[in-house]
Amino acid sequence: MNRIIDLRSDTMTKPSPDMRRAIANADVGDDVWGEDPTVNKLEAYAATMLGKPAALFVPSGTMANQIAIRSLTNPGDEIIIETNAHIVQYESGAASALSGIQPCTLSAPRGIMTAEQVESAIKSPDIHNPLTSLICLENTHNRAGGTVYPLKTISQIRNIATARNIAMHLDGARLFNAVCATGVAPNIYASHFETVSFCLSKGLGAPVGSMLVSSKARIAQMRRIRKMYGGGMRQAGIIAAAGLYALKHNIVRLHDDHKHAQLLAQGLEKVPGIMIDAKKIETNIIIFDVGQFHQSQDNLFNALKREGLLLSRFTPTSFRAVTHLGITHQDIVDAIEIINNTFLQ
Repeated sequence: MNRIIDLRSDTMTKPSPDMRRAIANADVGDDVWGEDPTVNKLEAYAATMLGKPAALFVPSGTMANQIAIRSLTNPGDEIIIETNAHIVQYESGAASALSGIQPCTLSAPRGIMTAEQVESAIKSPDIHNPLTSLICLENTHNRAGGTVYPLKTISQIRNIATARNIAMHLDGARLFNAVCATGVAPNIYASHFETVSFCLSKGLGAPVGSMLVSSKARIAQMRRIRKMYGGGMRQAGIIAAAGLYALKHNIVRLHDDHKHAQLLAQGLEKVPGIMIDAKKIETNIIIFDVGQFHQSQDNLFNALKREGLLLSRFTPTSFRAVTHLGITHQDIVDAIEIINNTFLQ
């Protein structure tokens, strides 16, 4: 095949021509001085969408999560978080290194901790114990396959947190996938958390950037932490314009990604030897097991790559595929054909 079908991640999206025009025409200023009009518009728009008083534009999702953790904890505190959460698995140990906290990790089916699990993990007030000061949830959950946190469960955990005077942070890198999957408005999700982060550069298609939303006082504090972490940007309106375009134009189209993920999962179910349950695919992430094939994962990966299909290795016996705005219906049809031809050789 001449073209590449890149399903490695929704970070592979590229700016559309209209987004590039928005970038080219962006009005800019010095954001560290608070004088970039496009950044200011983006922050105001994001805050309104999520029903919070203020927002902060940052370079990456990892920085957004780490700024939130730093603002909500003190060194020696403990945070409760699911074992396979992005903050634990993919952020280079930053929470411990930058905030001096201890993660209390809980293993949960499909990445969804229950209120009972969380409550049982909260440390008693004893001088030998770390102080449990923060609960972090991830919605949708990346390593669990794009699962959506049920709003009822979030509310139950929130009630426990409030009763124990514990803050909550939402890693909402793919929050708008959850919004599209459930119909629950983003401000409803956000209302259960002191801080929320979400990504502009995954399914929403911007080239860079994430947002934090919170109270005005906390955003002011987090703005200082952003500077401390090296995230102060100057004429950032150029990239903020892409984020603003993404929020205004690229949320509803996430439904297409979900449909494509379902189509791919249903096609994979028909390939003898591939283990996947299409009914469990909730958003745009598909994880499927290939451990029953006599070929090694490396051989399968390279064979698919030669045919123009890029997947990511997830475990030693499984692959991950992620649909996004760069993927068409025909791409999915062709991907299924490539997998069929490759795996059934």
